[in-house]
Amino acid sequence: MTTAPEVVIIDSGGANLASLQFALDRLGARSVVSRDAAQIAAAPRVLLPGVGAASDAMQRLVDLDLVATVRGLTQPLLGICLGMQLLFEHSDEGDTPCLGLLPGRAGRLLAAPGRPVPHMGWNQCRALQPGSPAGGDPLLRGCSDDDYYYFVHSFAVPVGDCTLAACDYGAPFSAIVARGNIRGVQFHPERSAAAGARLLANFLQL
Repeated sequence: MTTAPEVVIIDSGGANLASLQFALDRLGARSVVSRDAAQIAAAPRVLLPGVGAASDAMQRLVDLDLVATVRGLTQPLLGICLGMQLLFEHSDEGDTPCLGLLPGRAGRLLAAPGRPVPHMGWNQCRALQPGSPAGGDPLLRGCSDDDYYYFVHSFAVPVGDCTLAACDYGAPFSAIVARGNIRGVQFHPERSAAAGARLLANFLQL
């Protein structure tokens, strides 16, 4: 009898699927990349990664008939990078309606001298609850405002009611969000060394 995977990674077509699986492997987790609605719905935990354009990523979910499946998930769901943006209502990138699981919309970062777009590189995240670097959420257990995470993105969601931690790139934006069973990170935890591994390990415990 085959043991069920601990994590199903939605096959969003992104180039980071293999690196996510390697990161989970290093943590001793079983994972599978899937586009099968029944397998995704039955998974103990689900990852929604994403790279590229919001319109292309949403169209892929539509073409795979996965939109209703993702919207109906009640188990822990973690959106990563573009996958986090897709959790919200809308993206200005291509004027794209998204999943609508969280309130808000992604807008384009503003470029400036010394601050190019896309935003690429290592940055810290600031918890929005003073004195509580983890923001009270188990996803960030053991994490610190001193930790650095790796970002690659041109669009971001403004700070809102579901923001746990913000990053500043000319203006603050949501770096980590949470509501109910849903979590999202704008950075790539699979490329964020020990801090990213800690966050993924916490997700496996949700």
